[in-house]
Amino acid sequence: MRRLLLGILLTLAAVTGACKTDESIAVHSLTINGIRAIDPSLLKNALATREDPKLPLLNVRVPWTKQRNFFDRNRFDADLKRVEAFYADRGYPDARVTSFDVKLNDKHDAVDVAITVNEGEPVRVVSVDLQGFDMIPPAHLVTLQKELPLHIGEPRDRQAVLAAHDLAINELRDHGYPYARVTTEENDGSSGKEAAITLTADPGPLSNFGTIEITGNASVSDDVIRRQLLYKPGDLYRRSALQETQRRLYGMELFQFVNVEPLNPEERDAEVKTKVTVVEGRHQRVNLGVGYGTEEKARVDAEYHHVNFLGGARSAGAHGRWSSKDRGLRLDLTQPYVFRPSLSLGGEGQRWNTFTPAYESVVTGAKLALNHQTNSRNRWSVSISSERNTTSLLLSPTDPDFTNLYTDLIAIGLDPTTAEQTGTLSALGADWARTTTDNALNARRGYQIALHVEEAGRIMPGTFNYYSTSADARHFLPLGKRLVAANRIQLGNIRPVGYDPAQVPFSKKYFLGGASSLRGWGRYEVSPLGETSHLPIGGDTMFALSTEVRAALHGKLGGVLFFDAGNVWTDLRAIDFGDLRYDVGAGLRYQTPVGPIRLDFGYQLNPIPGLVVNGSPELRNWRVHFSIGQAF
Repeated sequence: MRRLLLGILLTLAAVTGACKTDESIAVHSLTINGIRAIDPSLLKNALATREDPKLPLLNVRVPWTKQRNFFDRNRFDADLKRVEAFYADRGYPDARVTSFDVKLNDKHDAVDVAITVNEGEPVRVVSVDLQGFDMIPPAHLVTLQKELPLHIGEPRDRQAVLAAHDLAINELRDHGYPYARVTTEENDGSSGKEAAITLTADPGPLSNFGTIEITGNASVSDDVIRRQLLYKPGDLYRRSALQETQRRLYGMELFQFVNVEPLNPEERDAEVKTKVTVVEGRHQRVNLGVGYGTEEKARVDAEYHHVNFLGGARSAGAHGRWSSKDRGLRLDLTQPYVFRPSLSLGGEGQRWNTFTPAYESVVTGAKLALNHQTNSRNRWSVSISSERNTTSLLLSPTDPDFTNLYTDLIAIGLDPTTAEQTGTLSALGADWARTTTDNALNARRGYQIALHVEEAGRIMPGTFNYYSTSADARHFLPLGKRLVAANRIQLGNIRPVGYDPAQVPFSKKYFLGGASSLRGWGRYEVSPLGETSHLPIGGDTMFALSTEVRAALHGKLGGVLFFDAGNVWTDLRAIDFGDLRYDVGAGLRYQTPVGPIRLDFGYQLNPIPGLVVNGSPELRNWRVHFSIGQAF
């Protein structure tokens, strides 16, 4: 009777459209009232009836899109059933649609749809029991129990039950039981509202890896592929070894397609044969890019990369750039598989010019690093580097203003008579990084941590002598389907021996400002100022914080609101968090295959008194940045 009544009401509401057909009546809005226990956006995405695309917060249709969502009586009637089915899957079997309203506007070309639901009482999880999992090591069993997405007192969600089932099977298959099965039993009790869930394991035979078949490779030898495998015949079967091997092979950039899988799993053999299937990609790549950014102005980038240089999966490349801020050439060579698959040896040589508002630095040198990829999330490296550093003032000694910079030049370690600093930098370094983000170019969830320590001089011969440490931490948290909260904190300190500024090359000093840090200022504009020149001269201690909310507006278009804070000090003794610089702003993003195109407007909340840019006092307290890629 209730369904019949809803159908009659729906028909009457649609008839009010008079001569308009469903195909010409758009859905202006879709509102679901009575929702308390679930995410409204998830429920709306499960329905066929959808409202026209709108600009967030403004509640108006996106004017430039031709996409329209029209009202259909049959789809809407089915949606009323979908609402109840959606609730039932999430532990609310008594949820019902109690009423709905379809209002036609005055122009008879759009409707506002409202649905009211009564969620009812949920079926709550009262116990989760694992039976037959004794073959799993106790520590792993405890971890499995903690990771199960079923929690006492919460509604019994069908998706969570399926996820728990899959986790249990995968745990068994990661401890030598490739043919394991798990059955799920639920008892809702006498009241029908108390779910006791039992997962029972049928592990099957304990198995080892057997023979390995490799197919699809042409110029890449079997040996290159085999040395990336994380298992060998005779090892205890582990599902994670197959998955990690597949990720490693993809990471070599040699293949367009990689699949690592057991052969004939239906035979349930004690020795599991596996097959590695690959499809080779192009080994040589050339990229040429011409662009424009508000910081570097016109920019030309050229890159050559060979991922199988002289065979053996050895990679080599060259990268050249020319812009108003930096220009130069870098060469790199990586030797994979140094004693073991997770170790590689990388070499890099460069000649690079960097321009700050008043100084030019030229770095010519090389670096050798031993890299260890622990897994897809963790890596570390140790390195040794040697380079020639030359820094000079972008002002001729014959210029009348040159004599006024005597104090500034001494403060940053330049010879006050020549306005230059030249020396050899030899250093030992170590890096560690961990990432759990879901997307390297445009993360929505997860975190990244990177730590770096370096020592120059002392046991390494050279002109400069210092210790440095730095850290970069980022965190990404989705806020519903359309919003992401992104946060970043940076710390850095360089300690020259004897606090002598001449012991630190100018190219290592910290500056802030620009498209990827304090966006209210331009690149290199936030730092200690020269005593007489009032130009940014860099510092040895840095702190920066950025937080922003990223929103998906429509299609590939997004927006962002941001807040930045930070500063650079001459050294650790001068640090003062009461002296931070702040800015706020907004920006637009447009997604592309190489990352989002970005336009940001930043406004300074506390401008830097006396700042000089391009030889003149800087009175503008805002900046516009145009570039590619997220700010962090």
